[in-house]
Parts: sequence; structure tokens; C-alpha cells
Amino acid sequence: MKSLGNIAVLALMAALFTSASVANEPTAEELERWFNSDNFDPPVVFKDVNEGSLVFLAKPPKDKIHHHHNSLTIYQHSLADGWVKMEQCHVNLDRVSAAQIVFNKKRIKELKIIKQKNINKAWVDGASVQLEDIRTDAMLCLQAWTRALFINDDGSYSLRNGPFMRRFLDGYFPMRVSMDIGYQNTGLKPITISPSEQKGFNIWREKNRIGFDAIFEGKLKTEFAFEIETLL
Repeated sequence: MKSLGNIAVLALMAALFTSASVANEPTAEELERWFNSDNFDPPVVFKDVNEGSLVFLAKPPKDKIHHHHNSLTIYQHSLADGWVKMEQCHVNLDRVSAAQIVFNKKRIKELKIIKQKNINKAWVDGASVQLEDIRTDAMLCLQAWTRALFINDDGSYSLRNGPFMRRFLDGYFPMRVSMDIGYQNTGLKPITISPSEQKGFNIWREKNRIGFDAIFEGKLKTEFAFEIETLL
């Protein structure tokens, strides 16, 4: 039997967190039958899907979708070296026999798995996390340092992430991405956020924290710009 691992790829890059996974439909069994058949056309459910353009969804889909959450902590030393602490969790992962999370090896260090559920086997392999036998209601949480903060020519800072995407073949399927960013004791102050707030892309702010919650199809890139707050 052919493995699903070659096409069921969940790729996430530090500071370029690319999130790609297979869709919930058809089922793993239906995919296996398709892969082992002589039919080169994709299953019918994939013929009218998003081809990459970003579309925010005002209402979430009825079915559970892959939720990718990042918690990033910016420290004082991050302003000089760009390294921020990352905790990343995935829930409602697609049920496939194999998948992988791949990071940019130049922008990730001290990668480790801190929690997993309903995944038969998960392990760190260099700058990647390998997964086997992902079952219903699977969850995976990781921790690492990611070089995600960049200093701009005008002295401001940018935290750039993406593209986030949930991809199968040439189609992009609904996905939820949320993020919270902590910057206590850094002197940073948020100044601009891209994309702008809209239905399907909600931004929240608290003291020394900021973040978003997005439901979308296609490819999502985000940028949080900060400046050093000047005390009068």
C-alpha cells in the first residue's frame, strides 16, 4: 500500500511559519483507494477549491478545522539577536498516515515536542518533526526558539509570520490560525498590523500583549511592527 506521507505534508517555518496540510475530505480510506487506482484526476471534492488567494471567512465552517496557535515571547535580547521563544500547538490535525512539520534550519533551535495526543508516533529529526498515524482529534504542541524579529531601516521592529496555509494538491482549504505575542520589559509599542482588522481576522490588545485570531482560505502572511516607546 502506498504511503500518504509524500503528499500529506504540514510545513511550518520559523519566522516564515508555512502551515500546509491535507483537507478533512475525502477520508483517508478514500484517498488510499485513489492513490492506488489508475485515475490521475483528483477526487471530485477538490475540483472547486481556493487556489491560493487569501479569503477571510466571516463565519467558521460547520466542521472542525485545523487550528494552529502560536505563543511568541519577545525578550530584551530579542531586540539585538532576533530570537523569540515560541510555543506552537496544532489541534484537529488531518487524519493521515504520515506528515511532517518542517522548519527553516537557520531560524530554529532547541526544537522539542512538549505534548501530543492521538498521534501514534512523533519525533524531532533535525529541523523537522515527523508524525505517523495521525488519528481523530489529534493534537501536537512544540517549543523552540525562532529567529522571527527583524530590525527595520528606520529603527522599528517587525515580527513577520507566514504564509500560513492548509494545502492539498493545488487547493487551499479553511484553516484557523491564532497568535499571541508578549513583549513585557522590552520597551516595545505596537504601531501597525498587517493585514488590517476585518471580519475573519480579529485583532486583540492587552497590556504588553497583542495577537489575532483568523479563519481563512488561501495563504496568510502577517506582520506586527513595533517601535521603542519613548517616555516623556
